[in-house]
Amino acid sequence: MPVVAAITGTRRTEHRGLAGFSQLFGTYLAPWASEESHFYVGGAVGIDSLALLWLAEHSQARITVVVPGSVAQQPDQARQAIEDCRSRIFAIVELGAAELSTPAYHARNRYMVDGAQMVIAFPLAGPEDRSGTWQTINYASAQGKPRLIVPV
Repeated sequence: MPVVAAITGTRRTEHRGLAGFSQLFGTYLAPWASEESHFYVGGAVGIDSLALLWLAEHSQARITVVVPGSVAQQPDQARQAIEDCRSRIFAIVELGAAELSTPAYHARNRYMVDGAQMVIAFPLAGPEDRSGTWQTINYASAQGKPRLIVPV
């Protein structure tokens, strides 16, 4: 089933191995990842980079990477993931924020949700908090968009 989805999630992924995330993505992203689907992913470390790498390797879906400023401002690991997937990336959107602050990340998250039909979220397991992931989930909820929430 083709879909346009924004992927959001925690930057803290050290608690679960790469194989564990690959299995999660195989379960929760693969059903949506048809050739006609389109995913928006952030250009940060953690879930953003891991999902980008998984989608590039395991799907033919279009991938748009969205960063709050420029790709050059992203951490080394995130820039490397983008470079490694460059041939599979449909578009890179640089929103041009001069400073990578909370408002810039929230603007990036809103951009992705506004362009998507649904959100697939991988928040850190535990109670809801004030993280960017939950801000994105709540923004999607306020927009009336479906959310698939997979705590990690």
